[in-house]
Amino acid sequence: MDFQLEGIDLAMVGLYTLFIIWIGFYIGSKTKSSEDYFLAGRSLTWWLIGFSLFATNMSSTSLIGLAGSAYGEGIAVYNYEWMAAVVLAVFVIFFLPFYIRTRVSTVPEYFERRFDQRSRYYFSTLTIVGNIFIDTAGSLYAGGLVIQLVYPQIPLWQAVTALAVVAGLYTVAGGLKAVVYTDAIQAVLLLIGAGWITVQAYSAVGSWDAVTAVTPPEMLSLIKPADDPFLPWTGLLIGVPMLGFYFWCNNQFMVQRVLGAKSLEHGRWGALFAGFLKLPVILIMVLPGTMARVLYPDLERADMVYPTMMFDLLPVGLRGLVLTALLAAIMSSIDSTLNSASTLVTMDFVKKLRPKSDNRFLVWTGRLVTFIFMVVSALWAPQILKFPSLWQYLQSVLAYLCPPIVACFLIGTFWRRANATGAFVSLIAGHVVSLILLLMGTGIHYLIIPGILFIISGLVLVLVSLATAEPDAAKVEACTWTAALYREDGEALRGLPWYRNYRLGALVLLVITAVVVIAFR
Repeated sequence: MDFQLEGIDLAMVGLYTLFIIWIGFYIGSKTKSSEDYFLAGRSLTWWLIGFSLFATNMSSTSLIGLAGSAYGEGIAVYNYEWMAAVVLAVFVIFFLPFYIRTRVSTVPEYFERRFDQRSRYYFSTLTIVGNIFIDTAGSLYAGGLVIQLVYPQIPLWQAVTALAVVAGLYTVAGGLKAVVYTDAIQAVLLLIGAGWITVQAYSAVGSWDAVTAVTPPEMLSLIKPADDPFLPWTGLLIGVPMLGFYFWCNNQFMVQRVLGAKSLEHGRWGALFAGFLKLPVILIMVLPGTMARVLYPDLERADMVYPTMMFDLLPVGLRGLVLTALLAAIMSSIDSTLNSASTLVTMDFVKKLRPKSDNRFLVWTGRLVTFIFMVVSALWAPQILKFPSLWQYLQSVLAYLCPPIVACFLIGTFWRRANATGAFVSLIAGHVVSLILLLMGTGIHYLIIPGILFIISGLVLVLVSLATAEPDAAKVEACTWTAALYREDGEALRGLPWYRNYRLGALVLLVITAVVVIAFR
């Protein structure tokens, strides 16, 4: 198969690259404060938040990983996508208000508001490591695969370095606002490009019967038996919701967009908009991987499915547009994780340890940290080749990392008695057990592991909290959900027209999600 680009394809990619770099430097020239740089001046509207959340999540890792998993294991990988819509609906009702009302800059800062600075520093350090070695490195690796298709003589590390430099340039210059505006453009390109490939793939296959003829029935079902090696139904009930909750509600590089919302209402509708954008993913990103079983039955590596379809099915010119969309997806994730990691270092450590630092110092610190993390991520990305697939690398690492954090956040939100000592001990104990299980190689499915770790971490939090002093009531009140808060919010909604009622929007999102799941069960 010919993976060469024509002049018009290269021109489209080049122009797009120059355009987003220009956006970064243009916005950077207007950055006046650390809040401008790290939180876009808290001025983001709902549609920018929604597109940015979608583009960051549906990055190259997801785009390539979803198609590859559908090719090798079946459409059950879509369970991660529809579960995201459910998690976001719950997020806007119960958890988002606390982030917005406390006006925190980072999720670890919220942990300090609810517990203490020990949990903040620990969580922030853990998130920074995850942003670099899981999120940014994964995106760079996926992008490197695409570049190697076009220019196989280029080593993976050189391809990764080129992508890191391009994405790092406009992120260093413009901060979160540059990231969000470029993400909005990238989301539109991504939807157009993925939709185009889906149409071409179906046209090449000829009919759905051709797909079912070469695909076992169990690969076309979302619900798998308990002994399924990829995604058993037990893992769907236990692990997938927990991974989704961490990703959408606790991961700084996703939550940061909502923290930059101009109001609580914009934050809520932005998150719901992202949830709605997740639902068509089965049509434009998952099923094309299944169709590829007809077109390319002998691919050596499942991660090559989507790039192969792009070069094989699209004509010159259109190929350049879709390649631009794929590169856009790559950079939308890289820019987000780099900006997130620099925000964590600057706001959770530098500003905390040097509270008298001025805005200029904080902004330039953030830029320097972004550059350093860009280099580290590029050095680590080639190591992902040692894993069976990109998707397995991402999900298996998160399965051991996130449960203690989710346990502290959930229990701390709904149980007033949870205290700072209980939270800190729970985080440490949970990750010690995680490390032990990882080193033991228990053979337990990686989607069952989160349930075990959540129970252990939760028990430690409850027992230690009960054995130590009660938390300060005034501190807990600002970060703990009560039925009274829910009723007060309901009263406020009565004065709004029905189409601005976020609860109704969340209900519609859940109903549509249920219809999609039932259709592909």
